[in-house]
Amino acid sequence: MGSNSSRIGDLPKNEYLKKLSGTESVSENDPFWNQLLSFSFPAPTSSTELKLLEEATISVCRSLVENNPRTGNLGALIKVFLSRTKELKLSAECQNHIFIWQTHNALFIICCLLKVFICEMSEEELQLHFTYEEKFPGSYSSDSEDLLEELLCCLMQLITDIPLLDITYEISVEAVSTMVVFLSCQLFHKEVLRQSISHKYLMRGQCLPYTSKLVKTLLYNFIRQEKPPPPGAHLFPQQSDGGGLLYGLASGVATGLWTVFTLGGVGSKATATPELSSPLANQSLLLLLVLANLTDAADAPNPYRQAIMSFKNTQDSSPFPSSIPHAFQINFNSLYTALCEQQTSDQATLLLYTLLHQNSNIRTYMLARTDMENLVLPILEILYHVEERNSHHVYMALIILLILTEDDGFNRSIHEVILKNITWYSERVLTEISLGSLLILVVIRTIQYNMTRTRDKYLHTNCLAALANMSAQFRSLHQYAAQRIIRTVSTLLYLLLPLTSMDFQIFGFIRYSLFSLLSKKHNKVLEQATQSLRGSLSSNDVPLPDYAQDLNVIEEVIRMMLEIINSCLTNSLHHNPNLVYALLYKRDLFEQFRTHPSFQDIMQNIDLVITFFSSKLLQAGAELSVERVLEIIKQGVVALPKDRLKKFPELKFKYVEEEQPEEFFIPYVWSLVYNSAVGLYWNPQDIQLFTMDSD
Repeated sequence: MGSNSSRIGDLPKNEYLKKLSGTESVSENDPFWNQLLSFSFPAPTSSTELKLLEEATISVCRSLVENNPRTGNLGALIKVFLSRTKELKLSAECQNHIFIWQTHNALFIICCLLKVFICEMSEEELQLHFTYEEKFPGSYSSDSEDLLEELLCCLMQLITDIPLLDITYEISVEAVSTMVVFLSCQLFHKEVLRQSISHKYLMRGQCLPYTSKLVKTLLYNFIRQEKPPPPGAHLFPQQSDGGGLLYGLASGVATGLWTVFTLGGVGSKATATPELSSPLANQSLLLLLVLANLTDAADAPNPYRQAIMSFKNTQDSSPFPSSIPHAFQINFNSLYTALCEQQTSDQATLLLYTLLHQNSNIRTYMLARTDMENLVLPILEILYHVEERNSHHVYMALIILLILTEDDGFNRSIHEVILKNITWYSERVLTEISLGSLLILVVIRTIQYNMTRTRDKYLHTNCLAALANMSAQFRSLHQYAAQRIIRTVSTLLYLLLPLTSMDFQIFGFIRYSLFSLLSKKHNKVLEQATQSLRGSLSSNDVPLPDYAQDLNVIEEVIRMMLEIINSCLTNSLHHNPNLVYALLYKRDLFEQFRTHPSFQDIMQNIDLVITFFSSKLLQAGAELSVERVLEIIKQGVVALPKDRLKKFPELKFKYVEEEQPEEFFIPYVWSLVYNSAVGLYWNPQDIQLFTMDSD
């Protein structure tokens, strides 16, 4: 590199890089290192430039791979970096820009080399390159330094101990990035790694004591969302030849060059991401998620997950049990605020899920907040824009709701929070609605979207479980929320009806009337169902086709929706006149369920309520206004004999991770790294962990 390098394309011809990767050994005390580390070209700002950098680095790396066993130059470079980091804290305090700049450049080169090494060779070969020790004639020493472990410990120290200033921002980002790169060997394996150099170094030995401090620092980096130094900040010295500001690679931060175009999500097309307000926060969050999702070692649990599971609020003065390792404290209020503000990204939603699911201290704190709308509204907005989100992000948002709805206090309190003018909800103007009613509307919308588009059983199961958990505490349901509950049952019944009634003329009419509600795809499913039934009703030995399986799912969803309605009527009838009104308005619909064997038992209470209030309306006379009907319902609730309502088991669902959750989470986390990491590029053809779809 050196001070004459100005373009990425020049790197393969650079005399300093040729010497680094060549056949000549360079002592760690050689002045060559100061020349190598004074390179100056702008940071890559697009996937094209990152790809060019990767290609240029590969040519240098391959030469180094061939020659390093004889020269030991990689080890010398790492030793130069390690010696410099010992003075880094003092250099930051003394504002020694040049020293910090060159130290950053050393780390940048190491990161680029390490990334290609990990991709190109086995872990055994990698370790050999990092344990090289030159043997002099007559020397019989068999001891060798493990520079990889030293490097990792040094990076942890750098991340946790170096003060975050304008002049140290870039090297802090680079240290986090280098740790991500070290862990990236998972990308090049189809199977989840359960034994690797990651386990060897990060779960035992010299690195282990830094566990809690590292997790705490990464969380605080996420919380603080520190922005890079402002454009034009002269963090580096001027060139003596009048060439202007001497940019180190990381000085792209200082010049506003942090807009990075990624290659798009797994299963998505290449898209440009908006400029990150805090590259350090983004990179720190990704590293934290990677560490948290490492599999346990054969003889030790993942210490980073242990730290995430056990940390407490700074206001909690109770002592940590001696059995809890890697414990620390953090400001929960600041963490809560950051989580509320950052839910537009997959990785922030995944962090929220991780904390809610694994850390009981965090879960208790969040459920006790009186401003839960600040957290719930961003989650609902993710679900509302389901068409624009990837399925993993939607799953995480739904599971977060499911975990929250396991708490009865949450289910009661959300109906007490009144919201005004929800601008992102476009189906209907909602000038005033409770958070609980809005949650119901969004979840029901997600169910309907799923039933007519994606038909994902996992998705609607979680939606229904969240509604079921809430149902006994439904309070003062908004009239639109009540209507949507009943309308969903109505729509699903019309899908089920053709198979139960065999009346194809009715089916044709229903299908026509539902044309605006259902996707063309699902109409095609119903059409296939009709044709098949007409042609082969007597065939009993044929496996159920897709449409029949769909209709079984529809029956399950109807059953659960009826149970949710029943739970509300049994436990909080007097709080929900709008739901009773919606039932009465569609009472003819529920006639269809009385004789259906799957629904007869659950219809008992619903039928009782409809019959009771219908008689009250008949007694009141004809042509009643909406207001009058609601008044009759409120009066009738008092007279309804509660003992006539049949008691059913309480509807309660609890989220439990499936066995081997790492099979889902590890590919998901690495797909986020692949898409969202700042300044890191991997050739998509080398990725083995997940598929790179173009749809």
